Amino acid sequence: MKKMKVFLTRRLHDFALKELKKKYQVEVHSGKIPIPKTKLRSKIKDIDGLICFPYDIIDKELIDLGKNLKVISTYSVGFDHIDVEYARKKKIRVGYTPEVLTDATADLAFSLMIDVMRRVSEGDRTIRAGKWKEIYGAYDYVGVDLQRKTLGILGLGRIGGTLAKRAKAFDMKIIYHNRKPVSKTREKRLGAKYVSFEKLISQSDVISLHVPHTKQTDQLFDKKLFAKMKKTAFLINTARGKIINEKDLASALKKKTIAGAGLDVFAQEPINKNHTFIKISNVVLAPHIGSSTDETRAKMAEITVKNLDHGIKGKKPTYSVGF
Repeated sequence: MKKMKVFLTRRLHDFALKELKKKYQVEVHSGKIPIPKTKLRSKIKDIDGLICFPYDIIDKELIDLGKNLKVISTYSVGFDHIDVEYARKKKIRVGYTPEVLTDATADLAFSLMIDVMRRVSEGDRTIRAGKWKEIYGAYDYVGVDLQRKTLGILGLGRIGGTLAKRAKAFDMKIIYHNRKPVSKTREKRLGAKYVSFEKLISQSDVISLHVPHTKQTDQLFDKKLFAKMKKTAFLINTARGKIINEKDLASALKKKTIAGAGLDVFAQEPINKNHTFIKISNVVLAPHIGSSTDETRAKMAEITVKNLDHGIKGKKPTYSVGF
């Protein structure tokens, strides 16, 4: 019997490819990343399964071209790059990879928090540039303690909740905002208190973002919100870059409207040396590495393959979006 066709927009781990090749005709894109849309248009026409990445835009046009397409399996926890509603209408299953990257992403969010508040990367840049000329005195090059500061978590889901556990160990006060409060049991376990969005913005010493990018959250953090934050507050983003208006954030950082920021995600990636954030000292930049540990990435690959395998067989993916 002829094997079904699977296309990957980028190479996965060898063990994952080996598993796929046992069952399917497998083709992996090599070359420019992300894959040029013209090539993806051509490839999607006769495949049964697609493995994509968060920077691959799988829109209505592409889905319509996939006449045999049964499943889209994305190597990511986010799925805003896929037109999930339209895929559902076309009876195409969509799988994603939540849970496994929870610890890694929460760890990075906490790392960014410590880094920007204690000015670690800023100090590294100072030394490498040969600008550390004397031992600092009592008032020189001071950072900020985490202890007894208020951490505001926007989105107390898996990652936000895991970040709360880290913060609790540092004696931080934890407040959060969701569309609706979590259970009292979970609040007690995490030591977190539900507050309105307005109070989260005005009361937090650090705000960490853990919400998806949607119409409601697009450019949510703009100059109006920055003006409502404490001047001593820090902003951490390991969620999606487009939640923040980058121009407004750059202005807020330069004018010291807020104290600093730690960012792992950006509106357009990768950013280059001319990006507005590059020359701003009170922002720590990471190249979208929230899930980037050996253990996490391997587990993501394993789930991506399972999701594809289930979807191609007409089953619900292990982690499914839609139906």
